[in-house]
Amino acid sequence: MKKEEKELSFEENIVELENIVKELESGNVNLDDAISKFTEAIKIAKICDEKLKNAEENVNKILNEDGSISNFKIEEE
Repeated sequence: MKKEEKELSFEENIVELENIVKELESGNVNLDDAISKFTEAIKIAKICDEKLKNAEENVNKILNEDGSISNFKIEEE
């Protein structure tokens, strides 16, 4: 991935990852390109993982009546 490119959304990253996987699965990629594409796929996967973790943290927070934010907890009776 090029540094000068804008940051892609989660969905755009997933599409890019899928395209790389399809290309690698085709078997029509020479070894050097395959290694490069695999490395790029790992970077994209890490970006997606981080975005999912951030989303999960945000989803697990709740806005309290006083306007403060706290972690969401399910209290079982």
